[in-house]
Amino acid sequence: MTRRRCNRCFAARTPGLSTNVTWVTTSVPLAAVVLAGGASRRMGRDKATLTYDGSTLVERVVSAVSPRCSPVFVIAAPGQALPALRAEILRDEVRGVGPLLATGRGLRAAADAGHELAFVSAVDMPHLSADLIDELAGPAVRLGADVVLPWDGRDHYLAGIYRTALFDRITELVAAGQRSMRALVDSVDTQRIVMAERPSLTNVNTAADLSAAASLPRIS
Repeated sequence: MTRRRCNRCFAARTPGLSTNVTWVTTSVPLAAVVLAGGASRRMGRDKATLTYDGSTLVERVVSAVSPRCSPVFVIAAPGQALPALRAEILRDEVRGVGPLLATGRGLRAAADAGHELAFVSAVDMPHLSADLIDELAGPAVRLGADVVLPWDGRDHYLAGIYRTALFDRITELVAAGQRSMRALVDSVDTQRIVMAERPSLTNVNTAADLSAAASLPRIS
């Protein structure tokens, strides 16, 4: 898959369509891929099992995507301890090699499960909501892009919808020594959906980030 066309000019609400995104997107079948096996160097401990508002971050993210996505695949590191989850756990072969390889593992599993599209998420998004997924799902179908990302002044690579067939492209990139998500999105047809900053796109990399997230309003 070698197409490349990047565009940041699409609004979250496309003119001519209803502003009620849910009715457009609820019929779009999606799997979910949650990347839980990162090194968490800046946090100083495993982010997936950090407690936030009474549950671990991995439990919160799985709960957020599950009403909209099925199956849900959690990509974990070798030997990483996780709580019981309503998701299929897949293990990275090597820990700390970046999100690209783990994304490819999840997309391949989603493709094997019969899905053409999957929502790929980081584990460190305590306010993630199904509403965000719906806002991306409609454009993913209408635009026929390989990747659809939210854009609020910056890219959110790990809060986007990806075609599951991209696992082949990821294999090529990894074989060429690439490890970043940017290498993937810059080499395929990627579309950005312009959005205002919102709590659901907040990720936490440090203890200070985690504390700051607690003060955000609980909206999408």
